[in-house]
Amino acid sequence: MQSNSKHAVQVQLKRLPHNPDQSAPAYESAFAAGADLRACGGPFTLEPGEYQLIPTGFAIALPEGFEAQVRPRSGLAFRHGITVLNSPGTIDADYRGEIGVLLINHGKETVQLNHGDRIAQLIVSPVVKVLFEEWDELSATERGQGGFGSTGKG
Repeated sequence: MQSNSKHAVQVQLKRLPHNPDQSAPAYESAFAAGADLRACGGPFTLEPGEYQLIPTGFAIALPEGFEAQVRPRSGLAFRHGITVLNSPGTIDADYRGEIGVLLINHGKETVQLNHGDRIAQLIVSPVVKVLFEEWDELSATERGQGGFGSTGKG
């Protein structure tokens, strides 16, 4: 799938020694937001309630000012109850290790994942650094300090 270079960011990708044949992360449709990550090795068996760190066989070098997020695939969640446990998992620009996907089985059946199965999505985004400033009082809003469910909507 060819990317729209107007919005493309160059990310260095390293194939790791235990991954001689795995497909690189790829966008599966023209307007996909995330590139699919695939399981490397296996098979991996996830019992109901179990979680495992699944290797992808790749490491990346993000440019400074960017992060990558590892997000669940909706098909795995819908069909099997499989999701990313620490969703979204964040990969910082200074991390150079293997991308691992921490999957959990929330379903009722045992699920087997095989080498090459699509297991998650990788989304690269710019990062905005925040300069926190301490104040004695914050500006007032209609909502105020109302927390969970305080707006009465959904």
